[in-house]
Amino acid sequence: MNRLFILVISLLLTHIGWSQQALSLTDAISEGLQNNRAMVNANYDIQIARERQWETIATGLPQISASAAYNKDLEQRTSIVPGAYFGGSPGEYFPVQFGTEQSVDAAARLDQLIFDGSYLVGLQASTVFLKISRQNKVKGELEVKRLVTDAYVNVLLAEERKQILEKNLKNLEGTLTDIRKVHLQGLVEVEQVEQLEITSSSIQSALDYISRMIPITHQMLNMTLGRDLTDKIVLADTLMGLCVQSETSSELADWDIAKNIDYQIAQNNLRSSELLLKLERFRALPSISAFITSGYDAYNDDFTFTEKSQQWYGRSAVGLNLRLPIFTSGAGQSRTDQAKLNVAKAKTQLEQVEEELLLQKASAHNQFTLALEEFLRSQESLEIAYRIERKNEIKYTEGVTGSFELRQAQLQLYDLQNQHLNAMRDIINSKTELDILYHPSTEISKK
Repeated sequence: MNRLFILVISLLLTHIGWSQQALSLTDAISEGLQNNRAMVNANYDIQIARERQWETIATGLPQISASAAYNKDLEQRTSIVPGAYFGGSPGEYFPVQFGTEQSVDAAARLDQLIFDGSYLVGLQASTVFLKISRQNKVKGELEVKRLVTDAYVNVLLAEERKQILEKNLKNLEGTLTDIRKVHLQGLVEVEQVEQLEITSSSIQSALDYISRMIPITHQMLNMTLGRDLTDKIVLADTLMGLCVQSETSSELADWDIAKNIDYQIAQNNLRSSELLLKLERFRALPSISAFITSGYDAYNDDFTFTEKSQQWYGRSAVGLNLRLPIFTSGAGQSRTDQAKLNVAKAKTQLEQVEEELLLQKASAHNQFTLALEEFLRSQESLEIAYRIERKNEIKYTEGVTGSFELRQAQLQLYDLQNQHLNAMRDIINSKTELDILYHPSTEISKK
């Protein structure tokens, strides 16, 4: 019994250990790319595109259909024939009824498309549509990487802010306790105590706010990862660690604009416009299809179609269908002109995307350089601010300086702490934007 109890406890502890396994940013991005709901839908879109591609291919393959019909006349149709056929006078007509009251026909038909320009363009368009779905997935993956990184960093920022505020509040409360004792002895004025109380109240408000924000940042991260909002996540990386990684991995490979996903999407848009132009031109070509049909018919006044004595009459035919547009009142030419304009427009958009990407590359490098410089400056400034605040605190407790100077040093330290956190966020985000811009995509060559 004791062994069983120990085994159960061990399994529970192991499960708890697994569920609380620390999650790095790299692992979070991988999980987001796998489970984010936008990625799940992107995979569905690719499957839909594949099915649609096969649907298009299948329209040009042999099509076999079968039909059967049963007919019973409640009142047979009457025809009028000249009376001369029955020995009557000229101009005289007799009503007669032909056929049986009941009939059955069954037939099978095979259709095969021989030539249709629209079908040929449709095959190419289905490939382009599949490529669009793949490119949308790549675009979505880059966006998920951005969202996961932002959510991950926001959690780290919130927790780091809380730690800093708690430390600041603890130090300030210690100073405030000492100065209250000095005030009770009548050695300092009440204004000096109140100055520190105002600062303490401000820090406490900020601490309360960030404490309420931390669960929300965790929920946002869970959502981007495709998890339940209530899942508990322990983060493995730290803000400083991610900053060091961004700083040491600033060297990037050579950039090939042809591998950029936005450029490839613009190229695919141009290809789609060219296919629409080809489609309009092919509309003027003939469409040819062949068919083979075969069937049987049976007639009787009584329902004897299931009996062996029923006579069945066979029929079969083979033929070609030809459709040739001759005159469309200028509608066809108008559609062709519109398609030409859309091709010209797509070429202009491709040129615009190329220029925008070149500007984006220069801007992204500039933003990363500025963020890196600001990060290094904020580190130095923060160290100085810590020394200044500490010196003023010592001077204040010794009565050398007043509460105003101490409050100024504290506010300067708190402001630089926030600047340093923002600088760490900016360098991580700017490095992420560079990585996204340099992310190579080979979707343009996929079939």
